[in-house]
Amino acid sequence: MTQLIFEKSQKGRRGCLLPETGVPEIDFDSIIDSSLLNEEDLLLPEVSELDVMRHFVELSHKNHFIEKGLYPLGSCTMKYNPQINESVCTLPRFKDLHPNSPTSFCQGSLEIMYELQNYLADITGLDSVTLQPAAGAHGELTGMLIVKAYFKKKGENRTKVIVPDSAHGTNPATAKMCGFDVVQVGSNEKGLVDIEELKKAVNNDVAAIMLTNPNTLGLFEENILEISKIMHEAGALLYYDGANLNAIMGIVKPGEMGFDIVHINTHKTLSTPHGGGGPGAGPVAVRKELASFLPVPTVGFNGENFYLNYNHEDSIGKVRSFYGNFGVLLRAYTYILSMGKTGLKQASIDAVLNANYLKEKLKGIYMLPYDSVCMHEFVLSGDKQKEQGVNTLGIAKRLMDSGIHPPTVYFPLIVHEALMVEPTETESKETLDYFVDVMLKIAKEIEENPEAVLKSPLTTPVGKIDEVQAAKKPDLAYKGK
Repeated sequence: MTQLIFEKSQKGRRGCLLPETGVPEIDFDSIIDSSLLNEEDLLLPEVSELDVMRHFVELSHKNHFIEKGLYPLGSCTMKYNPQINESVCTLPRFKDLHPNSPTSFCQGSLEIMYELQNYLADITGLDSVTLQPAAGAHGELTGMLIVKAYFKKKGENRTKVIVPDSAHGTNPATAKMCGFDVVQVGSNEKGLVDIEELKKAVNNDVAAIMLTNPNTLGLFEENILEISKIMHEAGALLYYDGANLNAIMGIVKPGEMGFDIVHINTHKTLSTPHGGGGPGAGPVAVRKELASFLPVPTVGFNGENFYLNYNHEDSIGKVRSFYGNFGVLLRAYTYILSMGKTGLKQASIDAVLNANYLKEKLKGIYMLPYDSVCMHEFVLSGDKQKEQGVNTLGIAKRLMDSGIHPPTVYFPLIVHEALMVEPTETESKETLDYFVDVMLKIAKEIEENPEAVLKSPLTTPVGKIDEVQAAKKPDLAYKGK
Protein backbone atom coordinates (compact mmCIF):
# COMPACT_ATOMS: atom_id res chain seq x y z
CA MET A 1 0.00 0.00 0.00
CA THR A 2 1.28 3.45 -0.91
CA GLN A 3 2.57 5.43 2.03
CA LEU A 4 1.87 9.09 2.56
CA ILE A 5 4.85 11.33 1.83
CA PHE A 6 4.84 12.15 5.56
CA GLU A 7 5.23 8.46 6.41
CA LYS A 8 8.38 8.31 4.30
CA SER A 9 9.89 11.20 6.23
CA GLN A 10 13.18 10.68 8.09
CA LYS A 11 14.38 13.45 10.36
CA GLY A 12 17.36 15.31 8.94
CA ARG A 13 16.98 13.97 5.39
CA ARG A 14 17.16 16.59 2.65
CA GLY A 15 16.55 16.77 -1.08
CA CYS A 16 19.31 19.34 -1.49
CA LEU A 17 21.77 21.38 0.56
CA LEU A 18 22.25 25.03 -0.22
CA PRO A 19 25.57 26.87 0.34
CA GLU A 20 25.85 29.74 2.74
CA THR A 21 24.53 32.89 1.12
CA GLY A 22 26.92 35.37 2.72
CA VAL A 23 23.94 37.68 3.33
CA PRO A 24 23.60 38.91 6.93
CA GLU A 25 20.70 37.46 8.91
CA ILE A 26 17.77 39.74 9.66
CA ASP A 27 15.78 39.74 12.85
CA PHE A 28 12.20 39.34 11.60
CA ASP A 29 10.83 40.77 14.83
CA SER A 30 12.32 44.09 13.81
CA ILE A 31 10.37 44.29 10.55
CA ILE A 32 7.31 42.05 11.12
CA ASP A 33 4.86 42.11 14.01
CA SER A 34 5.67 39.05 16.14
CA SER A 35 1.96 38.19 16.33
CA LEU A 36 2.11 37.37 12.62
CA LEU A 37 5.00 34.91 12.93
CA ASN A 38 4.47 31.20 13.32
CA GLU A 39 6.28 29.78 16.36
CA GLU A 40 5.50 26.10 15.74
CA ASP A 41 7.54 23.81 13.54
CA LEU A 42 5.98 23.31 10.14
CA LEU A 43 4.67 19.80 9.47
CA LEU A 44 6.78 19.12 6.38
CA PRO A 45 8.15 15.79 5.20
CA GLU A 46 11.92 15.34 5.25
CA VAL A 47 12.79 13.19 2.23
CA SER A 48 15.41 12.93 -0.49
CA GLU A 49 14.88 14.19 -4.02
CA LEU A 50 14.73 10.60 -5.32
CA ASP A 51 12.10 9.68 -2.72
CA VAL A 52 10.00 12.66 -3.80
CA MET A 53 10.23 11.73 -7.50
CA ARG A 54 9.36 8.10 -6.89
CA HIS A 55 6.49 8.98 -4.61
CA PHE A 56 4.71 11.31 -7.03
CA VAL A 57 5.39 9.17 -10.11
CA GLU A 58 3.85 6.23 -8.25
CA LEU A 59 0.81 8.34 -7.37
CA SER A 60 0.43 9.55 -10.97
CA HIS A 61 0.33 5.96 -12.22
CA LYS A 62 -2.58 5.23 -9.91
CA ASN A 63 -4.66 7.73 -11.85
CA HIS A 64 -6.29 7.02 -15.19
CA PHE A 65 -5.11 9.21 -18.05
CA ILE A 66 -5.47 9.25 -21.82
CA GLU A 67 -1.96 7.87 -22.44
CA LYS A 68 -2.83 4.93 -20.19
CA GLY A 69 -6.15 3.77 -21.59
CA LEU A 70 -9.51 4.50 -23.21
CA TYR A 71 -11.42 7.46 -21.82
CA PRO A 72 -14.91 7.36 -23.44
CA LEU A 73 -16.29 10.20 -21.34
CA GLY A 74 -19.39 11.49 -23.11
CA SER A 75 -19.62 15.27 -23.77
CA CYS A 76 -16.13 15.78 -22.36
CA THR A 77 -14.07 14.61 -25.32
CA MET A 78 -11.01 13.19 -23.62
CA LYS A 79 -8.99 13.11 -26.82
CA TYR A 80 -5.25 12.71 -27.00
CA ASN A 81 -3.23 15.94 -26.82
CA PRO A 82 -0.39 15.72 -29.40
CA GLN A 83 3.04 16.30 -27.93
CA ILE A 84 3.88 18.90 -30.57
CA ASN A 85 1.41 21.19 -28.78
CA GLU A 86 3.40 20.83 -25.56
CA SER A 87 6.71 21.44 -27.34
CA VAL A 88 5.52 24.66 -28.93
CA CYS A 89 4.01 26.19 -25.80
CA THR A 90 7.20 25.59 -23.82
CA LEU A 91 9.47 27.39 -26.27
CA PRO A 92 11.38 30.01 -24.21
CA ARG A 93 10.14 33.00 -26.20
CA PHE A 94 6.58 31.99 -25.33
CA LYS A 95 6.80 30.66 -21.80
CA ASP A 96 9.15 33.40 -20.60
CA LEU A 97 7.19 36.28 -22.14
CA HIS A 98 5.85 38.62 -19.47
CA PRO A 99 2.21 39.67 -20.06
CA ASN A 100 3.11 43.29 -19.28
CA SER A 101 5.71 43.44 -22.04
CA PRO A 102 5.31 46.34 -24.47
CA THR A 103 3.48 45.31 -27.63
CA SER A 104 6.59 46.17 -29.63
CA PHE A 105 8.41 43.34 -27.80
CA CYS A 106 5.80 40.65 -28.50
CA GLN A 107 4.61 41.12 -32.06
CA GLY A 108 4.99 37.41 -32.80
CA SER A 109 2.79 36.37 -29.90
CA LEU A 110 0.20 39.00 -30.77
CA GLU A 111 0.22 37.78 -34.36
CA ILE A 112 -0.55 34.25 -33.14
CA MET A 113 -3.45 35.53 -31.05
CA TYR A 114 -4.73 37.59 -33.98
CA GLU A 115 -4.57 34.62 -36.33
CA LEU A 116 -6.20 32.34 -33.76
CA GLN A 117 -9.07 34.82 -33.43
CA ASN A 118 -9.52 34.65 -37.21
CA TYR A 119 -9.31 30.85 -37.32
CA LEU A 120 -11.96 30.51 -34.62
CA ALA A 121 -14.18 33.03 -36.38
CA ASP A 122 -13.89 30.95 -39.54
CA ILE A 123 -14.57 27.64 -37.74
CA THR A 124 -17.69 29.04 -36.07
CA GLY A 125 -18.91 31.11 -39.03
CA LEU A 126 -19.01 34.29 -36.94
CA ASP A 127 -17.21 37.61 -37.10
CA SER A 128 -15.32 38.55 -33.92
CA VAL A 129 -13.64 36.58 -31.14
CA THR A 130 -12.37 37.08 -27.60
CA LEU A 131 -9.67 34.73 -26.29
CA GLN A 132 -9.98 35.85 -22.67
CA PRO A 133 -12.32 33.29 -21.02
CA ALA A 134 -10.46 30.66 -19.01
CA ALA A 135 -12.77 27.67 -19.63
CA GLY A 136 -15.99 26.58 -21.30
CA ALA A 137 -18.26 27.59 -18.42
CA HIS A 138 -16.39 30.90 -18.21
CA GLY A 139 -17.03 31.34 -21.93
CA GLU A 140 -20.71 30.71 -21.29
CA LEU A 141 -20.73 33.38 -18.61
CA THR A 142 -19.01 35.80 -20.97
CA GLY A 143 -21.48 35.06 -23.75
CA MET A 144 -24.54 35.50 -21.57
CA LEU A 145 -23.16 38.74 -20.10
CA ILE A 146 -22.95 39.94 -23.70
CA VAL A 147 -26.60 38.96 -24.18
CA LYS A 148 -27.47 40.93 -21.04
CA ALA A 149 -25.54 44.00 -22.17
CA TYR A 150 -26.97 43.84 -25.68
CA PHE A 151 -30.58 44.06 -24.53
CA LYS A 152 -29.76 46.64 -21.89
CA LYS A 153 -28.38 48.93 -24.59
CA LYS A 154 -31.50 48.34 -26.67
CA GLY A 155 -33.62 49.32 -23.69
CA GLU A 156 -35.38 45.95 -23.60
CA ASN A 157 -35.94 44.28 -20.25
CA ARG A 158 -35.77 40.65 -21.32
CA THR A 159 -35.73 38.41 -18.27
CA LYS A 160 -35.91 34.82 -19.56
CA VAL A 161 -33.58 32.33 -21.21
CA ILE A 162 -34.82 29.11 -22.79
CA VAL A 163 -32.84 25.94 -22.04
CA PRO A 164 -33.75 22.49 -23.45
CA ASP A 165 -34.17 19.61 -20.99
CA SER A 166 -31.18 17.86 -22.60
CA ALA A 167 -28.84 20.81 -21.99
CA HIS A 168 -25.54 20.73 -20.17
CA GLY A 169 -25.94 21.58 -16.50
CA THR A 170 -23.85 24.71 -16.85
CA ASN A 171 -26.43 26.28 -19.19
CA PRO A 172 -29.21 26.94 -16.66
CA ALA A 173 -26.60 27.75 -14.00
CA THR A 174 -24.95 30.37 -16.24
CA ALA A 175 -28.27 31.92 -17.22
CA LYS A 176 -29.25 32.18 -13.57
CA MET A 177 -25.89 33.71 -12.61
CA CYS A 178 -26.53 36.43 -15.20
CA GLY A 179 -29.87 37.24 -13.62
CA PHE A 180 -32.17 35.48 -16.09
CA ASP A 181 -35.09 33.23 -15.27
CA VAL A 182 -34.67 29.79 -16.87
CA VAL A 183 -37.49 28.35 -18.98
CA GLN A 184 -37.10 24.65 -19.75
CA VAL A 185 -38.31 23.23 -23.05
CA GLY A 186 -38.85 19.49 -23.41
CA SER A 187 -37.66 17.03 -26.03
CA ASN A 188 -39.83 15.19 -28.54
CA GLU A 189 -39.91 11.46 -29.23
CA LYS A 190 -36.75 11.80 -31.34
CA GLY A 191 -34.76 13.38 -28.51
CA LEU A 192 -34.77 16.79 -30.22
CA VAL A 193 -36.17 20.15 -29.15
CA ASP A 194 -39.96 20.01 -29.18
CA ILE A 195 -40.83 22.79 -31.64
CA GLU A 196 -44.41 23.21 -30.40
CA GLU A 197 -43.21 23.60 -26.80
CA LEU A 198 -40.63 26.10 -27.98
CA LYS A 199 -43.24 28.21 -29.77
CA LYS A 200 -45.32 28.35 -26.60
CA ALA A 201 -42.31 29.44 -24.52
CA VAL A 202 -41.14 32.26 -26.79
CA ASN A 203 -42.34 35.80 -26.12
CA ASN A 204 -40.93 39.31 -25.75
CA ASP A 205 -39.48 38.43 -22.33
CA VAL A 206 -37.07 35.86 -23.81
CA ALA A 207 -33.51 37.05 -24.38
CA ALA A 208 -31.96 33.88 -25.79
CA ILE A 209 -32.00 30.13 -26.15
CA MET A 210 -28.94 28.16 -25.02
CA LEU A 211 -28.37 24.92 -26.85
CA THR A 212 -25.73 22.87 -28.58
CA ASN A 213 -26.01 21.06 -31.86
CA PRO A 214 -25.64 18.12 -31.82
CA ASN A 215 -27.34 17.96 -28.43
CA THR A 216 -26.23 16.01 -25.37
CA LEU A 217 -27.86 12.85 -26.73
CA GLY A 218 -25.43 13.10 -29.64
CA LEU A 219 -28.30 13.89 -32.03
CA PHE A 220 -28.28 16.66 -34.63
CA GLU A 221 -31.11 19.15 -34.18
CA GLU A 222 -32.66 18.69 -37.60
CA ASN A 223 -35.03 21.63 -37.04
CA ILE A 224 -32.27 24.06 -36.16
CA LEU A 225 -33.15 26.53 -38.95
CA GLU A 226 -36.76 26.63 -37.76
CA ILE A 227 -35.56 27.14 -34.17
CA SER A 228 -33.38 30.01 -35.41
CA LYS A 229 -36.29 31.59 -37.25
CA ILE A 230 -38.60 31.33 -34.23
CA MET A 231 -36.07 32.98 -31.93
CA HIS A 232 -34.95 35.72 -34.27
CA GLU A 233 -38.52 36.67 -35.22
CA ALA A 234 -39.10 37.20 -31.50
CA GLY A 235 -36.01 39.43 -31.34
CA ALA A 236 -34.08 36.89 -29.23
CA LEU A 237 -30.54 35.55 -29.69
CA LEU A 238 -29.21 32.02 -30.19
CA TYR A 239 -26.40 30.93 -27.90
CA TYR A 240 -24.30 27.90 -28.93
CA ASP A 241 -22.75 25.77 -26.19
CA GLY A 242 -19.55 24.65 -27.91
CA ALA A 243 -19.23 21.36 -26.03
CA ASN A 244 -20.11 19.36 -29.14
CA LEU A 245 -18.51 21.53 -31.80
CA ASN A 246 -16.00 18.73 -32.39
CA ALA A 247 -18.78 16.73 -34.07
CA ILE A 248 -19.42 19.25 -36.85
CA MET A 249 -16.12 21.13 -37.21
CA GLY A 250 -15.36 21.66 -40.89
CA ILE A 251 -18.73 20.24 -41.93
CA VAL A 252 -21.17 22.95 -40.88
CA LYS A 253 -20.72 26.17 -38.91
CA PRO A 254 -22.88 27.37 -35.99
CA GLY A 255 -23.14 30.76 -37.70
CA GLU A 256 -24.73 29.07 -40.70
CA MET A 257 -27.36 27.56 -38.40
CA GLY A 258 -28.29 31.00 -37.11
CA PHE A 259 -26.34 31.14 -33.87
CA ASP A 260 -25.26 34.59 -32.71
CA ILE A 261 -22.82 33.68 -29.93
CA VAL A 262 -20.59 30.60 -29.59
CA HIS A 263 -18.20 29.53 -26.88
CA ILE A 264 -15.49 27.04 -27.80
CA ASN A 265 -14.14 24.41 -25.41
CA THR A 266 -10.58 24.17 -26.67
CA HIS A 267 -10.02 20.99 -24.61
CA LYS A 268 -12.90 19.29 -26.41
CA THR A 269 -12.44 20.60 -29.93
CA LEU A 270 -8.86 21.73 -30.34
CA SER A 271 -6.87 19.23 -28.30
CA THR A 272 -5.73 21.24 -25.29
CA PRO A 273 -5.30 19.60 -21.86
CA HIS A 274 -8.41 18.68 -19.90
CA GLY A 275 -9.01 18.24 -16.20
CA GLY A 276 -7.00 18.85 -13.08
CA GLY A 277 -8.66 22.17 -12.37
CA GLY A 278 -7.22 24.15 -15.26
CA PRO A 279 -5.96 26.33 -16.70
CA GLY A 280 -8.23 26.13 -19.73
CA ALA A 281 -9.60 28.30 -22.49
CA GLY A 282 -13.12 29.10 -23.64
CA PRO A 283 -12.95 31.65 -26.47
CA VAL A 284 -16.21 33.30 -27.49
CA ALA A 285 -17.20 34.20 -31.05
CA VAL A 286 -20.02 36.65 -31.91
CA ARG A 287 -21.76 38.21 -34.88
CA LYS A 288 -20.58 41.69 -35.92
CA GLU A 289 -23.63 43.26 -34.27
CA LEU A 290 -22.33 42.04 -30.92
CA ALA A 291 -18.62 42.72 -31.45
CA SER A 292 -18.67 45.99 -29.52
CA PHE A 293 -19.72 44.10 -26.37
CA LEU A 294 -16.67 41.80 -26.30
CA PRO A 295 -14.28 41.95 -23.33
CA VAL A 296 -11.29 44.23 -23.79
CA PRO A 297 -8.77 43.95 -25.17
CA THR A 298 -8.90 41.93 -28.36
CA VAL A 299 -5.93 41.83 -30.72
CA GLY A 300 -6.02 44.05 -33.80
CA PHE A 301 -3.79 44.71 -36.81
CA ASN A 302 -3.37 48.12 -38.45
CA GLY A 303 -1.49 46.92 -41.53
CA GLU A 304 1.92 47.32 -39.90
CA ASN A 305 1.71 46.28 -36.25
CA PHE A 306 -0.40 44.09 -34.03
CA TYR A 307 -1.91 45.89 -31.09
CA LEU A 308 -4.25 45.47 -28.15
CA ASN A 309 -7.61 46.86 -29.11
CA TYR A 310 -9.51 48.50 -26.27
CA ASN A 311 -11.94 50.20 -28.64
CA HIS A 312 -15.10 48.25 -27.81
CA GLU A 313 -17.52 50.96 -26.78
CA ASP A 314 -20.10 48.62 -25.22
CA SER A 315 -17.58 46.18 -23.70
CA ILE A 316 -18.66 44.09 -20.72
CA GLY A 317 -15.14 44.76 -19.36
CA LYS A 318 -12.39 42.28 -18.61
CA VAL A 319 -13.32 38.72 -17.69
CA ARG A 320 -9.78 37.44 -17.17
CA SER A 321 -6.43 38.87 -16.13
CA PHE A 322 -4.41 40.06 -19.12
CA TYR A 323 -5.60 38.38 -22.35
CA GLY A 324 -6.48 34.81 -21.38
CA ASN A 325 -4.44 31.66 -20.79
CA PHE A 326 -1.82 32.13 -23.50
CA GLY A 327 -0.18 28.70 -23.11
CA VAL A 328 -3.47 26.90 -23.69
CA LEU A 329 -4.27 29.09 -26.67
CA LEU A 330 -0.86 28.28 -28.16
CA ARG A 331 -1.74 24.60 -28.00
CA ALA A 332 -5.00 25.22 -29.84
CA TYR A 333 -3.20 27.31 -32.45
CA THR A 334 -0.62 24.57 -32.99
CA TYR A 335 -3.34 21.94 -33.34
CA ILE A 336 -5.20 23.99 -35.95
CA LEU A 337 -2.04 24.56 -38.00
CA SER A 338 -0.90 20.95 -37.78
CA MET A 339 -4.33 19.57 -38.76
CA GLY A 340 -5.25 22.12 -41.40
CA LYS A 341 -8.74 22.62 -42.79
CA THR A 342 -9.07 19.08 -44.15
CA GLY A 343 -7.61 17.55 -40.99
CA LEU A 344 -10.07 19.33 -38.69
CA LYS A 345 -12.96 18.14 -40.84
CA GLN A 346 -11.60 14.58 -40.86
CA ALA A 347 -11.35 14.65 -37.07
CA SER A 348 -15.08 15.33 -36.86
CA ILE A 349 -15.89 12.68 -39.47
CA ASP A 350 -13.83 10.08 -37.60
CA ALA A 351 -15.42 10.99 -34.26
CA VAL A 352 -18.89 10.48 -35.75
CA LEU A 353 -17.86 7.21 -37.40
CA ASN A 354 -16.38 5.83 -34.18
CA ALA A 355 -19.48 6.70 -32.15
CA ASN A 356 -21.86 5.10 -34.65
CA TYR A 357 -19.67 1.98 -34.78
CA LEU A 358 -19.89 1.53 -31.01
CA LYS A 359 -23.61 2.32 -30.96
CA GLU A 360 -24.41 -0.36 -33.52
CA LYS A 361 -22.26 -2.93 -31.72
CA LEU A 362 -23.86 -2.33 -28.31
CA LYS A 363 -27.51 -1.67 -29.06
CA GLY A 364 -29.71 -4.63 -28.30
CA ILE A 365 -27.47 -5.76 -25.47
CA TYR A 366 -27.98 -2.37 -23.80
CA MET A 367 -31.09 -0.29 -24.35
CA LEU A 368 -30.78 2.53 -26.89
CA PRO A 369 -33.56 5.04 -26.15
CA TYR A 370 -33.07 7.01 -29.36
CA ASP A 371 -32.13 4.64 -32.17
CA SER A 372 -31.00 6.89 -34.98
CA VAL A 373 -27.74 7.97 -36.55
CA CYS A 374 -25.76 9.76 -33.86
CA MET A 375 -22.98 12.27 -34.12
CA HIS A 376 -19.86 12.10 -31.92
CA GLU A 377 -21.56 10.46 -28.92
CA PHE A 378 -24.60 8.40 -28.00
CA VAL A 379 -26.53 7.55 -24.85
CA LEU A 380 -27.36 4.02 -23.75
CA SER A 381 -29.64 3.06 -20.87
CA GLY A 382 -28.78 0.52 -18.19
CA ASP A 383 -32.46 -0.12 -17.37
CA LYS A 384 -32.28 -3.70 -18.62
CA GLN A 385 -29.22 -4.46 -16.49
CA LYS A 386 -30.76 -2.69 -13.49
CA GLU A 387 -33.71 -5.08 -13.66
CA GLN A 388 -31.16 -7.92 -13.56
CA GLY A 389 -29.57 -6.54 -10.40
CA VAL A 390 -26.82 -4.08 -11.48
CA ASN A 391 -27.43 -0.41 -12.17
CA THR A 392 -25.47 1.94 -14.40
CA LEU A 393 -23.06 2.85 -11.60
CA GLY A 394 -22.24 -0.84 -11.19
CA ILE A 395 -21.50 -1.15 -14.91
CA ALA A 396 -19.24 1.91 -14.74
CA LYS A 397 -17.28 0.50 -11.80
CA ARG A 398 -16.88 -2.87 -13.50
CA LEU A 399 -15.36 -1.16 -16.55
CA MET A 400 -12.55 0.11 -14.34
CA ASP A 401 -11.35 -3.45 -13.77
CA SER A 402 -10.57 -3.66 -17.50
CA GLY A 403 -8.52 -0.47 -17.58
CA ILE A 404 -11.30 1.64 -19.12
CA HIS A 405 -12.41 4.92 -17.62
CA PRO A 406 -16.21 4.86 -17.14
CA PRO A 407 -18.38 6.89 -19.52
CA THR A 408 -20.48 9.74 -18.15
CA VAL A 409 -23.31 8.22 -16.12
CA TYR A 410 -26.82 9.43 -15.25
CA PHE A 411 -26.63 12.27 -17.76
CA PRO A 412 -28.55 13.59 -19.58
CA LEU A 413 -31.33 13.30 -17.01
CA ILE A 414 -33.98 12.53 -19.62
CA VAL A 415 -32.53 9.02 -20.07
CA HIS A 416 -32.99 6.58 -17.18
CA GLU A 417 -29.77 4.90 -16.05
CA ALA A 418 -27.90 6.85 -18.73
CA LEU A 419 -24.49 5.81 -20.07
CA MET A 420 -23.12 8.53 -22.36
CA VAL A 421 -20.34 7.19 -24.59
CA GLU A 422 -17.92 9.26 -26.67
CA PRO A 423 -14.91 7.47 -28.19
CA THR A 424 -13.43 10.57 -29.95
CA GLU A 425 -11.59 10.41 -33.26
CA THR A 426 -8.25 9.47 -31.73
CA GLU A 427 -9.04 5.85 -30.82
CA SER A 428 -8.25 2.94 -33.14
CA LYS A 429 -10.70 0.24 -34.23
CA GLU A 430 -8.81 -2.24 -32.04
CA THR A 431 -9.40 -0.08 -28.97
CA LEU A 432 -13.07 0.35 -29.86
CA ASP A 433 -13.45 -3.40 -30.29
CA TYR A 434 -11.87 -3.94 -26.89
CA PHE A 435 -14.43 -1.58 -25.35
CA VAL A 436 -17.25 -3.48 -27.07
CA ASP A 437 -15.89 -6.81 -25.84
CA VAL A 438 -15.69 -5.55 -22.26
CA MET A 439 -19.21 -4.08 -22.37
CA LEU A 440 -20.62 -7.34 -23.75
CA LYS A 441 -18.73 -9.32 -21.13
CA ILE A 442 -20.17 -7.15 -18.35
CA ALA A 443 -23.69 -7.61 -19.69
CA LYS A 444 -23.20 -11.38 -19.66
CA GLU A 445 -21.74 -11.28 -16.14
CA ILE A 446 -24.80 -9.36 -14.97
CA GLU A 447 -27.09 -12.00 -16.45
CA GLU A 448 -25.20 -14.87 -14.83
CA ASN A 449 -23.88 -13.47 -11.53
CA PRO A 450 -24.89 -9.88 -10.74
CA GLU A 451 -23.62 -10.12 -7.14
CA ALA A 452 -20.06 -10.60 -8.37
CA VAL A 453 -20.23 -7.47 -10.55
CA LEU A 454 -21.46 -5.39 -7.62
CA LYS A 455 -18.11 -5.97 -5.85
CA SER A 456 -16.19 -4.03 -8.50
CA PRO A 457 -13.81 -2.37 -8.87
CA LEU A 458 -11.37 -5.03 -7.68
CA THR A 459 -8.14 -4.02 -9.44
CA THR A 460 -7.99 -0.28 -8.74
CA PRO A 461 -5.93 1.38 -5.97
CA VAL A 462 -9.17 2.13 -4.13
CA GLY A 463 -11.91 -0.47 -4.16
CA LYS A 464 -15.66 -0.06 -3.89
CA ILE A 465 -16.56 2.69 -1.46
CA ASP A 466 -19.67 4.13 0.12
CA GLU A 467 -19.99 7.27 -2.02
CA VAL A 468 -22.42 8.95 0.36
CA GLN A 469 -20.15 8.50 3.38
CA ALA A 470 -17.07 9.47 1.39
CA ALA A 471 -18.74 12.71 0.31
CA LYS A 472 -20.19 13.57 3.71
CA LYS A 473 -17.34 12.47 5.96
CA PRO A 474 -14.05 12.59 4.05
CA ASP A 475 -10.99 11.90 6.21
CA LEU A 476 -8.27 13.98 4.60
CA ALA A 477 -6.20 15.16 7.51
CA TYR A 478 -2.74 13.79 8.29
CA LYS A 479 -2.48 13.40 12.06
CA GLY A 480 1.27 12.96 12.20
CA LYS A 481 3.28 10.05 13.60
